[in-house]
Amino acid sequence: MSKSFLVLFFKKEQKKKDSSFLKKRSKKLLPVAFVVAGAAFCVLLVGAGVRAAPGVLIVPLEREFGWSDATISGAIAINIALYGLMGPFAAALMERFGLRRTVGAAMALLAVGVGLTVLMRHAWQMMLLWGVLVGGGTGMVAMVLGATVANRWFTRGRGLVLGLLTASSATGQLVFLPLLASLAEHHGWRAVSFTMAAAAAAMVGVALLLRDRPSDLDLPPYGGTAIEPYRPSGENPALRALRGLRTGVGNADFWRLSGTFFICGASTNGLIGTHLIPACIDAGIPAVHAAGLLAVMGIFDFFGTTGSGWLTDRVDSRKLLFWYYALRGLSLIYLPFSFGNSLYGLSIFAVFYGLDWIATVPPTVRLAEQAFGRGNAALMFGWIAAAHQLGGAAAAWAAGLVRTETGTYLTAFISAGLACLIAAGLVPFIGIRKKGLLF
Repeated sequence: MSKSFLVLFFKKEQKKKDSSFLKKRSKKLLPVAFVVAGAAFCVLLVGAGVRAAPGVLIVPLEREFGWSDATISGAIAINIALYGLMGPFAAALMERFGLRRTVGAAMALLAVGVGLTVLMRHAWQMMLLWGVLVGGGTGMVAMVLGATVANRWFTRGRGLVLGLLTASSATGQLVFLPLLASLAEHHGWRAVSFTMAAAAAAMVGVALLLRDRPSDLDLPPYGGTAIEPYRPSGENPALRALRGLRTGVGNADFWRLSGTFFICGASTNGLIGTHLIPACIDAGIPAVHAAGLLAVMGIFDFFGTTGSGWLTDRVDSRKLLFWYYALRGLSLIYLPFSFGNSLYGLSIFAVFYGLDWIATVPPTVRLAEQAFGRGNAALMFGWIAAAHQLGGAAAAWAAGLVRTETGTYLTAFISAGLACLIAAGLVPFIGIRKKGLLF
């Protein structure tokens, strides 16, 4: 037996042992990976609750300060815009300074910003606090956090985990909105601010459970068999984010994904998340009942978005997005005509629309990963998510202006529905060079 043969034999045996060792370590990762995902879920849940809170404050602030819907919606629009624009910079900060420090700082900023709102007396103070501080803080713990955790910590079932983390924003509405509406009705809007400030402060402690990467613990991602070493670039986070934007600007799929996601944001948190409660109040439905409708949406979106993550691991993401946008468009066109049936018609809308609330996120992240690579997926999705929030900001401001000028949201709801149908028409062209047209 030659020496070279013995060397090859022992190398092969060593490789088998290393593979077996890593598989065992991967199994040990199960609690670590899911502790990280669980901590991220809680942080995203509270961040979503803070983001959704202004929806129950519009009418109380109108009554106490005499501010118009357009003025209050302007502050909310700033909030939503910063919520999105912070995404890519948050992704770069997480790469440079780590999940724990970035998320902990964001939740501390939220606690301070929301807590100070109880002292506001002028509209510019709402612009500064709810708009700039709270918008920036929630933007650092937005959808990009879920994408980062899923991409770093999971190989198997990544879509499902991303679906669960994305669904936490719907669960945030489920948990907080009925409570916040009740607090606003019985104890005043300042009780809402105190409650959400306390919740954000508690999340600073939860952020300590976050870990940056499996390789920091000498472990592979969950479901993987190889440790993925990380070499920090040391690049300035702002420059890293802007370099990603420059890459995206020259990519047709980036514009298609950003365009459809702009419409997604306009038709969800910008329009429905911000204005459904005032629209219900205009129709004679109490705020608590209206918040309950959003909670119903949260329940069904939890299952819809989690199911979307599961489907994303198995079905062409373009097919999923086509149906999501088409069905959402039809439900929004139906919405203005459901108010005549009071809670019955709205309940049908809440169930149907809720299943599709943010089910678009897992397939959009998957398409971003296919277009830009796994290593750049979180950062590039951050810019795509920025388009989502810019759409939300535009819809939040425009719908408030429409109601101020016309006294009704009819035009806003119909326009959003038609825009979703346009988004469904754009989806088949995503990734066309690699896969060809969807139809």
